[in-house]
Amino acid sequence: MFYAYGFERVGVVVGDLYFVDPHPEPGQEGAERGVRLELRHVESGTLKGTMYSARPIAIDRPLWRVDLLESVAGPAGSFDRTHHHPRFEGWSPGARVFDEKLSADPLGWLAERLADLDGVLAEAGVAREEVGAADGADLRRAVPEIMDAVSRLLAGVRAGELGRPPSGDEPVTDARVGWL
Repeated sequence: MFYAYGFERVGVVVGDLYFVDPHPEPGQEGAERGVRLELRHVESGTLKGTMYSARPIAIDRPLWRVDLLESVAGPAGSFDRTHHHPRFEGWSPGARVFDEKLSADPLGWLAERLADLDGVLAEAGVAREEVGAADGADLRRAVPEIMDAVSRLLAGVRAGELGRPPSGDEPVTDARVGWL
């Protein structure tokens, strides 16, 4: 499942995620699950018919990512794999960055960062001109709704309804399940 929030030229997408074995840093082997949030470029396309036709919408290149993950083998609510990727090179994220403030209060940290689009863009190395003039204010107003979606997704992961492993009879050694 995923949610998408679009503004003038940036958007936020958030969804559940499951990695069978992401091969992260040493000491973090094994499956992980949780919620991923990405700040992305969005683009409204040209109408493909009359003024009443549906408008194409592109959710494009990622700018910034937060992974509210925890090991499947660990206790629910541990956020022991929670990290962020402050920069992207095209579609590829930079290294995982673990932040004590993010680990201590993942939802508070995320809400604070979303409310500071200029700070996130600066950290991501993205020029302010790449986003719309009202994107920061619009995103700030949407933070409570976005955080509500994040909380619902996390609850679904912990209930075993979301962020599930791939189904099937064959053993899987390396997989990613989720929209993001």
